[in-house]
Amino acid sequence: MNIAKTGYRVFSANSTAACTELAKKITERLGVELGKSVVFQESNGETRVDVKESVRGQTIFIIQTIPSRDVNTAIMELLVMAYALKTSCAKNIIGVIPYFPYSKQCKMRKRGSIVCKLLASMLAKAGLTHIITMDLHQKEIQGFFSFPVDNLRASPFLLQYIQEEVPDYRNAIIVAKSPSAAKRAQSYAERLRLGLAVMHGEAQCSESDMADGRHSPPCVRNTTGHPGLELPSGKQQAPFPGIELPIMMAKEKPPITVVGDVGGRIAIIVDDIIDDVEDFVAAAEILKERGAYKIYIMATHGLLSADAPRLIEESAIDEVVVTNTVPHEVQKLQCPKIKTVDVSMILAEAIRRIHNGESMAYLFRNITVDD
Repeated sequence: MNIAKTGYRVFSANSTAACTELAKKITERLGVELGKSVVFQESNGETRVDVKESVRGQTIFIIQTIPSRDVNTAIMELLVMAYALKTSCAKNIIGVIPYFPYSKQCKMRKRGSIVCKLLASMLAKAGLTHIITMDLHQKEIQGFFSFPVDNLRASPFLLQYIQEEVPDYRNAIIVAKSPSAAKRAQSYAERLRLGLAVMHGEAQCSESDMADGRHSPPCVRNTTGHPGLELPSGKQQAPFPGIELPIMMAKEKPPITVVGDVGGRIAIIVDDIIDDVEDFVAAAEILKERGAYKIYIMATHGLLSADAPRLIEESAIDEVVVTNTVPHEVQKLQCPKIKTVDVSMILAEAIRRIHNGESMAYLFRNITVDD
């Protein structure tokens, strides 16, 4: 068991063995054993957590990896575990959540909701006092929390992979899949001393059609008066003229184009999340047409949901490199093009520094704001 005098414990809140692999690697690097607890699902689907050792007055680190196929169960496991530790009189409860779920839902869309902020509030209410995560989809998400958030970066590990594992990487060019990803791509290109290309436009039938409302009914000028409101006396208000809004031009959807020369080069597309891969497959086809002879995709979080492994295997993509923030062993068996970079070292070092009260600045050295 963990040595009591160290003053901290490390637990895993996952109920599946595949999701505890990262936790085991982190504890091995820290030289401690994983805390004794049982997390399981009742026959009716409810989550139950039993902590098997005393945590009174201790600093607790909960490592929770989020599987792409069962996100909501993993969130509930984390909440129940945190609350169980809180009611067991733990001094501090720090969540180590390498991939923060619902991070794409951090902006208001039509009549939707900002689910990421809701999750942040739930974690605080459950008892968490600090979070360690990696490559949030938007850095502004840190503002949703009422406690400290350490947003670590995976870019040093991915840059090292490019330098050591990509043959002739000096002949490569960093590609941004969209203008919104240009800052991240520029950061990679500058540190590798490589060129930069940006893809503009989108594939036909893109998911963003539904998100941005480009197919919503057009605005129609209302020139008739409002019928008025019916008053209790039976009389009606005098009609007033309708509010005239300017007619907005419909958003056009240009085809994908590449700004930059990729002919005869190795194209390396960088992003933070790779989930549905249709856009990446379409981008790879365009880059092949423009003369790129090898295509790599680098991403921090490899969710790779649905038919992603099959689509990658059948595409022009040569290799997909992701970190182990999300378990994807099943996807790797389905597609040998998927490679994994281990980031347990930086997570373990973050835990050690927080426990010892040391500065975290060392973990952010040579990291730009655009990473």
